[in-house]
Amino acid sequence: VTMKTFIVGKKNEENIFDELTVSSLNDYLKELMPGLSAKVFRTYNASITLDRLLTSTTTKDTVVNKLVFYNQQNKEVAILCNHQRSLPKAHGAQMEKLSTKLNDAKKWLRELQRGLKDSKSKGGEAVTVIQLVRPKPVIKAEMNEKQRAEERQKAENSSPEKVERRMKREQLERNIAASKEKIVKLEAERQTKDDLKTVALGTSKINYLDPRITVAWCKRFEVPIEKVFAKTLLTKFAWAMETIESFKF
Repeated sequence: VTMKTFIVGKKNEENIFDELTVSSLNDYLKELMPGLSAKVFRTYNASITLDRLLTSTTTKDTVVNKLVFYNQQNKEVAILCNHQRSLPKAHGAQMEKLSTKLNDAKKWLRELQRGLKDSKSKGGEAVTVIQLVRPKPVIKAEMNEKQRAEERQKAENSSPEKVERRMKREQLERNIAASKEKIVKLEAERQTKDDLKTVALGTSKINYLDPRITVAWCKRFEVPIEKVFAKTLLTKFAWAMETIESFKF
C-alpha cells in the first residue's frame, strides 16, 4: 500500500488518514504493548531525543552558553513534536527593547575602557566616566494596569541622562568585567528569544519531556535548575528533584 492509495479522490484540504481516530490508534497500540498509547509514544520519542541531544554539552562553557545550548535542543524536540505558535505580537517590541539594552551596555563598556586607559596613564588615580542612565518608571500602588503600562512606556521612550561617576583603576576593572558579562547575557537572551519566536517550548517541557533528564543535566553541568524550570514547574516536578546526575533516560 502506497500513499497514493490514501489520497485517491481526495481534495487537498482533506485528511489523508480520514478513517484513523485517536481511540482506534490507541487500541491498536495497546495490542502491541499494555499501556502503550500515542501520547506515551510521543513522550518517549521527545524524551529520548532530548537525552541524546544533551550529550554533546560542552563542560567548559559558561552557564549562559549552556542555557542557550539547552534551549536549542529543547527547540529541536518542540519542532519534532510540532509544537509551534504564531509570531507573538510583542516580539518586535521585545527585540527592540533588548537591542536598546545591549547598545547601552556596549556604550558603557567603551566608556569604562576609555576611563581605564586614562586612569593607567595617571598612575591609577580616579577619573571621570559618563554613563547614560535611562529613567526608571515611577510605579505607584494606586495605579491600575493601564496606567502602569503607560508609565513603563514613558520611561522607555525617555532619553537617557548623562551621569558622571568617579572611579579608580580597580573600580573600572571590576565594572568592565561586570559589563562584559552583562553583554554576553543580553546577546544570549536576544538570540534565544529570536530563535524561539515561533516555537512553544513550554508544551514539550511541561507535558512530554521527562523532567529527570533536565534535573540530571543541570546537576552534571552545574546549571541552577531554576534557570530552566519556573517556580510552577519546580513544584510540579518536585518528585524529580532528587534525580542523580548520572541518570539516563
